[in-house]
Amino acid sequence: MDINSARLIYFSPTQTTRKIIETIAHGLLFAEIEHVDLTRPGTTVQKQAELHDGLAIIGAPVYGGRLPVEAVSRLRRLKGNGTPAVIVVVYGNRAFEDALLELRDLVLEAGFRPVAAGAFIGEHSYSTDATPIAAGRPDAEDMRTANEFGRMIRERMKNTRSLDGMSPLQVPGNSPYKEWAGLSGVSSVVQEALCARCERCASVCPTAAITVQDAVTTDEAVCIKCCACVKTCSVGARSMEDPRIRQAAERLSENFRERKEPEMYV
Repeated sequence: MDINSARLIYFSPTQTTRKIIETIAHGLLFAEIEHVDLTRPGTTVQKQAELHDGLAIIGAPVYGGRLPVEAVSRLRRLKGNGTPAVIVVVYGNRAFEDALLELRDLVLEAGFRPVAAGAFIGEHSYSTDATPIAAGRPDAEDMRTANEFGRMIRERMKNTRSLDGMSPLQVPGNSPYKEWAGLSGVSSVVQEALCARCERCASVCPTAAITVQDAVTTDEAVCIKCCACVKTCSVGARSMEDPRIRQAAERLSENFRERKEPEMYV
C-alpha cells in the first residue's frame, strides 16, 4: 500500500503519549504529519478526523488498566472511514491490562482498521521525587524502540497490497473489561502562598476543572487525577495530598521498580 501521510490522534494530559506517538511517526519517514489533539476540553474533532487516505496513529494513557473515561468519549467522535490505524497505550510500569483491547475495540467501532499496536511505558502521573514510578520514562531507549516500531510499520504497509488481506489485529486483554475503580471527590491542591497565578494549570487541565481568579479552585467532581497541573506548575505550588493517592504512589513505587519494556503487536 502506498501511504505517505500520518495523522496523530491523541489524548495526552502530560504530553507523554504525544511524545511516544510522535516518535513512532518519525520512524515512518512520512513527509506529511498532522496532529489531532483531543486533550483540551471542547475540542472539535468530527470533521477533521475523517480520513480518506494515510495512516492514523491513535494514542491514550492507561488509568487503572483502562482508558480514561474522557479519552473514550472524545475518541468516540472520530470517523475512520476504513483508515488503517496504529493504536498505542502508555502506562506507568504497572500493567496496561485491558486498555489496549479497549482501544482496539473503540477504533474498530469508529470505522478504523487497526494494523499494529503498542504498549509503552511513561512516567506515572503519581510519580514524585519521594515516590518515583517509572521516573524519566520514556527514556532514550524507549524512543529508539518507538522509532523502530514506526519503521516496522512502514515496511509492513509497503508490503501489503490490501487491508482486506491482513489478519485481524490481536492484542492482550479481557472482555468484559475490568471494572473502572477510579477515586471520586479527589483533586490536586494548591499552596496559595507559592502560586504565581500564571494560569498554566488551568490551561493544561483536560476537563477545565481549574479556575484561577482571586483564589485558585479545582472542581473535584470533574478532576481526572491526570496530574497535568502538578507536573506543569513551575513553582511547585500544586500537589496530590489525598492520603489514598499518597498510599497508592508509595505502593506503586515500592512494588513496580523493575523496568518493563514496550510491547508491540503487528
